[in-house]
Amino acid sequence: MKKNRVTKMMAALGATALLLGSLTGCGSTSTETTGAAAVETTEQASVQEESDTDTAAEDAEPQEETEQAVEETTDKAISGTITMAGSTSMEKLANAVAESFMEKYPDVTVTAEFTGSSAGIEAVLNGSVDIGNSSRSLKDEEKASGAVENIVAIDGIAVVTDPANTVTGLTTEQLISIYTGETKNWSDVGGEDEAIVVVGREAGSGTRGAFEELLGIEDACAYANELDSTGAVMAKVASTPGAIGYVSLDVLDDTVIALSLDGVEATEENIKGGTYSLSRPFVMATNGEISQQSDAVQELFAYLQTEEGKNLITTVGLIIPD
Repeated sequence: MKKNRVTKMMAALGATALLLGSLTGCGSTSTETTGAAAVETTEQASVQEESDTDTAAEDAEPQEETEQAVEETTDKAISGTITMAGSTSMEKLANAVAESFMEKYPDVTVTAEFTGSSAGIEAVLNGSVDIGNSSRSLKDEEKASGAVENIVAIDGIAVVTDPANTVTGLTTEQLISIYTGETKNWSDVGGEDEAIVVVGREAGSGTRGAFEELLGIEDACAYANELDSTGAVMAKVASTPGAIGYVSLDVLDDTVIALSLDGVEATEENIKGGTYSLSRPFVMATNGEISQQSDAVQELFAYLQTEEGKNLITTVGLIIPD
């Protein structure tokens, strides 16, 4: 660059010398003025060249910054696998999260099995899965073993009957009496003369654990049927005259009747307002804090805190925890 600048200055000075020679007879004042103008023109050309060089350098900087930003984004790409196991009540949520997260991060594979809450927590503690899904709060002994309770949503437990039942609501005391076997006929709670068929979940189910704990009837229930999934409870109650059962609020449909409890309907608004008593947390348990998990698992929990993640939770009929 400097060599080109010197060459241009020498050429300009040469041209000035020729001009001075041609104007010798015209007087010294004209010669000095012309020479000064030529020198000034040469200096201006030099300054302009320096300015053009600086501008070119500045134009190159944004390109370098863009390339650096692209490189940093590539470095943060998430890949790997995430495995989940646990609550059948969380099947709808887990599948929705897996599908949405994999769409956002194509290099991540998310799989989920539905083996029951207790089995899910046991699996995360023994290291066979990354996340243990539980539709109940963690027990003290589970926490002592290293399980961390990460509440991602709140769910209501709906009490349901077969669609032909004429009873539309129960009190908490009546519900307890039915499930402990003291009340055995619907006529005792304002219904038809029909035997009550008590349907519930299997031992180890998060829904069963939460339901019995909320009502204070742990290990005191008289079940006619103990089924291993939410779907099985729905199908059994829908097809069995006189049946009563409990299911996650987000799976309700018109195949069953959802009973009010103490005059309060099982709705999201009533659960948020605290007037409907049967609600429980949906937990994605980890073995240790989230910060100790893989990058993919950490990113999944971060995703659930975004607006997109929260919208996903509400879309499947659940409530965002405070």
